[in-house]
Amino acid sequence: MPESPAYEFVSAVACRDARVNNCLEVAQNVPGVVALRESAAPGVVVETTPEKWAAFVAGVRAGDFDPSA
Repeated sequence: MPESPAYEFVSAVACRDARVNNCLEVAQNVPGVVALRESAAPGVVVETTPEKWAAFVAGVRAGDFDPSA
């Protein structure tokens, strides 16, 4: 089994609050890869490309994923 890259995950400042027990963490330190995981399940890592991540973030900022819209 290939060795996983040494991802350096970070989370939003709000997620560092002890009252929040599960947050999305993102690593962008490995060239060509954006890695995502939930803090409650750190062993499950999803990888995507920087281009797909940028498109997702743009969609979030544009409100494309707002269920109340």
